[in-house]
Amino acid sequence: MIGKSDFEIDGIIPIIPTPFARDERIHTASLAGLVDFAVAAGACAVGLPAYGSEFYKLSEDERRQVIATAIEAAAGRIPVIAQVNHFSAAHAADAARWAQSSGASAICTAVPRLFALPENDIVRYFGRILGAIDIPLIIQDFNPGGPTISADFVADLHRIFPNFRYVKLEEPQMGAKVRAILRATDGEVGVVEGWGGMYLVELIHDGICGVMPSLALTDILVTIWQLVRRGEQAKAFAILQAVLPQIVFSLQHLELYHHAEKRLLSARGVLQETTVRDAAITLEPQQVDYIAFLNQNILSLLQQLGLRRNPVLTET
Repeated sequence: MIGKSDFEIDGIIPIIPTPFARDERIHTASLAGLVDFAVAAGACAVGLPAYGSEFYKLSEDERRQVIATAIEAAAGRIPVIAQVNHFSAAHAADAARWAQSSGASAICTAVPRLFALPENDIVRYFGRILGAIDIPLIIQDFNPGGPTISADFVADLHRIFPNFRYVKLEEPQMGAKVRAILRATDGEVGVVEGWGGMYLVELIHDGICGVMPSLALTDILVTIWQLVRRGEQAKAFAILQAVLPQIVFSLQHLELYHHAEKRLLSARGVLQETTVRDAAITLEPQQVDYIAFLNQNILSLLQQLGLRRNPVLTET
């Protein structure tokens, strides 16, 4: 059983997508199955409802529903990180407080970037959330084309609130920032890579403690993570090369990502329905065909690596 005080990130933390029935209602039984898949695939924790969960299409009640369902399904086998994204600090703090009381092992929340805010105002925003909980907080910062939070910001906030323990960054060429954050905090704030795990091989050497990618590639990325940790970088890089087309294609557009992720989970026998809730893009026939092609390559890669198409079905 995983206790809240034992929470540490060391490895792959997939984002659980929100499974919808054809009528776009949340399919809770399928959600529980996705948590089972994460456990069987070797994840060190799971996170939801994040961007990869279509959180921005969920009502507040639905967000709490998927968190509660995941915590129940995890049953202490794996930590659940509850994502609470709100532009209102009051709403985010309330949601974080509820998630902690419901059994979440940690909270993740994104920097509110609808409009540009100075770092001192962002400190105040996160102070509201950190003051409402005593479990670890992970700050996600994704700001394409713009600045992300600095190492000094991370260190200053951690000094005030020691339960600010991790930062998730999703930007290229972030190795220097990873090292700067670890230096500024004496290693007390870990850095997690997002963006599908695209840069994990290089960034493991810079000191990242984990990766938050899609769920469907969890066991493959766990394999890469373990190989690099054992010093077998060439083997790890060869596997990453094979999986990069899937990651790069899906991350061209977030709505395309949802389609690609759910179709790969379906191809792996993990998810039955692949519904993406509206508003969503409509796939072109060429995209449907290319996703099927990419998925077949992933299935072939799993076979080459000796990994099961659906590891849940082989658990004893």
